[in-house]
Amino acid sequence: MRLILRKDIEHLGEVGDVVEVADGYGLNYLIPKGLALHATASTVRATQHEQRLREAQIQAAKRSAQDFAGEFSGVEIEFSMRVGADGRLFGSVTNRMIEDALQEKGLEVNRRRIVLEEPIKKVGTYDVDIRLHQEVRASVQVKVMPDEASLAEAEEAAEAETEEGVAAEATEAVEAADGEQAEAEATAEATGVAQEEVPAENRDAETGEEKAD
Repeated sequence: MRLILRKDIEHLGEVGDVVEVADGYGLNYLIPKGLALHATASTVRATQHEQRLREAQIQAAKRSAQDFAGEFSGVEIEFSMRVGADGRLFGSVTNRMIEDALQEKGLEVNRRRIVLEEPIKKVGTYDVDIRLHQEVRASVQVKVMPDEASLAEAEEAAEAETEEGVAAEATEAVEAADGEQAEAEATAEATGVAQEEVPAENRDAETGEEKAD
């Protein structure tokens, strides 16, 4: 049977195509589902007119999306978040948060159009796509930074690390000095013992050292 398609059907055709199909397939599936009509002269004209209108609407939507995409050029949004020592967030930046931030800038975008494979969980700068149309995308830059509390904690940790380093250096210096003193005392003691072992008559009167033979 000869039909004209009202919807795109995979492996069969697109809207407005005139196709030949088995009677059972056409009568029991395509026509009852509103996917096709009998291909008479009037239905062909009507369907082709609908197709032209549909294509015009698609092109209009695409042009509108392209115009809207221009408004996202150079747009940056920032989030200050609680951050751990490893740069990971206590929480995450979601497409809902990005949607709200864009709305504050006057850009109305449904969060489902914000292409975020998974929430952002680390400090950094990210380029996030926005799907405005099947063939049109825009992009915004999302910056995630530590909040004031996180910065203060990081500064305190750095100061503590510096103080620990200074203390360690001082301890090493004291230990080195003690080592040198102990070595000097051991040397002096050894020298004294050696002198005691030499008979008095064999020592130099002035230096106390053993006389040469």
